[in-house]
Amino acid sequence: MADIVADLNARHDLTMPVAAVAARREAGRVPFAVVSGSTRESVTASLSALGLLDRFDVLVCAGDYARPKPDPEAFLLAARLLGVPPRSCLVFEDADLGIRAATEAGMASVRVPQPRQG
Repeated sequence: MADIVADLNARHDLTMPVAAVAARREAGRVPFAVVSGSTRESVTASLSALGLLDRFDVLVCAGDYARPKPDPEAFLLAARLLGVPPRSCLVFEDADLGIRAATEAGMASVRVPQPRQG
C-alpha cells in the first residue's frame, strides 16, 4: 500500500501522507474467513488454484474444531480468530446445515445455491 501511495504521489504531483493513507485503508478493511469441513490441504489447494488464498485472513478447516455443522463451533472459532463479534458476521453458505450453524452462532447468513448441473 505504501508503494502505491508513493507512486501516485510521484505520478500526479500529490502529497498524500503515505502512513496515514495506509493506516486508514487497513482500518476500513473487512476481514474474511473460510469455514470448511474439508481438510486444510484441500481448502488451501482450491483457493490457491483460484488465486484467492491471499484474500482470506483465517481458514477454519476439518481438524480445527470437534463438532461439525450444524453445530456453530466452527463459525464461532472463525469469528474469534478474526476478532469480530458473531453478531457482526455475515456467512455465505450453500448447505442447510451451514445455515443452521450460522443461525446458532448468532450470525446473519445468505444462502448461496449450488451451480446448476446439466
